[in-house]
Amino acid sequence: MNRTSFSIIVTLMATLVLSGCQKKSDKSKESKQDKTTRGLINTGEAAVDKAIKSQKPVVIINTSLGTIEVELDAVKAPVTSRNFLRYVVRGHYTNTIFHRVMSNFMIQGGGFTTEKIEKGDLLEPIKNEAGNGLSNVRGTIAMARTPNPNSAKAQFFINVKNNDKLDRANSRDGFGYAVFGKVINGMDVVDKIRYVRVSNQGGPFANLPDTMVVIKGMKIK
Repeated sequence: MNRTSFSIIVTLMATLVLSGCQKKSDKSKESKQDKTTRGLINTGEAAVDKAIKSQKPVVIINTSLGTIEVELDAVKAPVTSRNFLRYVVRGHYTNTIFHRVMSNFMIQGGGFTTEKIEKGDLLEPIKNEAGNGLSNVRGTIAMARTPNPNSAKAQFFINVKNNDKLDRANSRDGFGYAVFGKVINGMDVVDKIRYVRVSNQGGPFANLPDTMVVIKGMKIK
């Protein structure tokens, strides 16, 4: 074997060793990231459990037009309240927008980013808890859904007037929309959002504010 061949073999062996070390390092790094993610999720779930036990957890919604506080009813709407809180602790609502604002109906948000991109990483849809005794009156918060009554995920709306036609007893489809809480502070902010100028930009943005109303973040109080 000449010197050139020997040098090539040594170089190849060194490359393979370094490559193996790099893969091991990457695997170790990924493992740490996975552990961190799992830790954050577990911590979040613990916070959700604690909030649910209080029966009336309060969530602070920080928007670009002010702060709204909603009190959830974990007794009458346990599934919906837990679902909403899980999205809150995961930071799902951060930098989402109120994409559907109807001044004589409701304000809806939680589904699209400021770039008007639909949010991913959604949990499984939940059971419709309409008919729990809570009515869609002014200031209540309820889950948005598709025509499938059990399709609610992350999007929610706040009623700006009494909308009892959305209650199960009065709804056209016989299922209705599940109320799971009410605004206890910041109804003036809801009304600010209610009266912003909107325009039809098509699709889910038929009532989109001309100046975006951003949900900067949410947290359990």
